[in-house]
Amino acid sequence: MYFSSNIRLLRKRKKRTQEVAALALGFSRSTLNSYENGAITNPTVEALINFSNYFKISIDTLLRVDMSKLSDLQLRELELGYDSYVRGTKLRVLATTVDSKNRENIELVPAKAKAGYTAGYNDTEFIRSLPTFQLPFLSSDKKFRTFQISGDSMLPIPDKSYVTAEFVENWMEVKDGNAYIILTHDDGIVFKVVYNHISNMKKLLLKSLNPAYKPYEVNINDVKEIWRFVNYISNEFPEPVTNNPKLSNTVARIQNEMNKIKDLLGVTQEEDKN
Repeated sequence: MYFSSNIRLLRKRKKRTQEVAALALGFSRSTLNSYENGAITNPTVEALINFSNYFKISIDTLLRVDMSKLSDLQLRELELGYDSYVRGTKLRVLATTVDSKNRENIELVPAKAKAGYTAGYNDTEFIRSLPTFQLPFLSSDKKFRTFQISGDSMLPIPDKSYVTAEFVENWMEVKDGNAYIILTHDDGIVFKVVYNHISNMKKLLLKSLNPAYKPYEVNINDVKEIWRFVNYISNEFPEPVTNNPKLSNTVARIQNEMNKIKDLLGVTQEEDKN
């Protein structure tokens, strides 16, 4: 049972002294100290409920999960309320890696590893097998991962581009019209523009930048991970702007109108001479 070490860890993460935490819990400081040091080995049901309500984490998790072995991201998920016993939903625990300086790595999920990622996204051993790197211009306080996309559904972002994205902890914060990497049970990794219908329909609406692809919905229960688009890298050099068909048509129309004006001016000048 990990109750004593867990409540001590959670209190320190909340940056509360024993005096402050004990007052909120309805205990004396000495009683709380006894709980944290394991002197009280059989907490009462009432005490367990108080701790669960205070930390917003289920009794089962407080008792059975060794939180000292969880990553900072995993602990933050628990503290944000993503506890399966409290919320009635599956706990989203992110498997992650760090470098020799204990900095979060950016793991690379190449196209050939997409199927493996769909099955092993929460498998620490699989995540450790992925290539890793660092990008110094990205925030060290956030978690990033890079995915190689496939297909032309997000043109002008080309096929085989590497999309770097930020891990989204709170899915309610997904913003309409922004691009995200979505991991689903059925479709695996997809890169789409997303519209958030979680609060009223329990769904996300996914749209492609390429109008040839129709929008579709996914049930939020089928979603495993959400990553917010940050940037992308491609070895394809972009086409010159002048090759853009829409722009070319606009230029041609303007030139045609100019020619008509010149023709009219030419006729007028000839009439003046006569």
